[in-house]
Amino acid sequence: MKHILFIVTSTNKTGTGQHAAGYEFSEIADPYWEFIKKGYTVDFASIKGGQPPFVGYDHSQPSSKNFRASNGFKRLNFSHTLLNVDTEAYDAIFFPGGLGLMTDMLNNPLVKRVIKEVYENEKVIGAVCHGPAALLNVKLSDNRFLLEGKQINSFTQEEEDEDKHWLIDVIPFMLEDELIKQGAIFSKEKPFQKYVVSDGNLVTGQNPASASGVAQKMIELLS
Repeated sequence: MKHILFIVTSTNKTGTGQHAAGYEFSEIADPYWEFIKKGYTVDFASIKGGQPPFVGYDHSQPSSKNFRASNGFKRLNFSHTLLNVDTEAYDAIFFPGGLGLMTDMLNNPLVKRVIKEVYENEKVIGAVCHGPAALLNVKLSDNRFLLEGKQINSFTQEEEDEDKHWLIDVIPFMLEDELIKQGAIFSKEKPFQKYVVSDGNLVTGQNPASASGVAQKMIELLS
């Protein structure tokens, strides 16, 4: 049995306009069911522990509706504080998107250390949509950025433009640009199309539609 740790934001506001933020609901729900169907164990940690904030719940999506009624959602709402989690016990970590983590994971020393250690121990790291923001500012033991020379994607500038997220009062920075600045080889599909990229033990997906695909690729690597 494999063990997956979802690492989730604790931030409920974003940008200078203090817009509602948190994790994007489907970006936990869809991967969760992929891992559960495979017989994996999923645990949840967040920066502050307890009940993480979410946005984007859509009851018309069966995956999300079923997750909200599941024991998994109950456990998510009692998430472990990341500081108290032994991340070495997990085979993979996963960062769901949502704008919250662009604030509380960008420069969080604990998050940077966890990602560095998981990556250098050759375990699997997945992130989707705005989740790759957590990978920014991670430096490896040789002092290079984790992202340098890596095939990566995330929510794109074109998608931000369509969602009007480019406004400074909504997002603190343009994620695509920052990933490229740290050496990522950024690729993308048309806006809101499914797209997943893997490079070694690192898996990233472009948008909410790609969340299940990220989990599927992680499962492939773990198998």
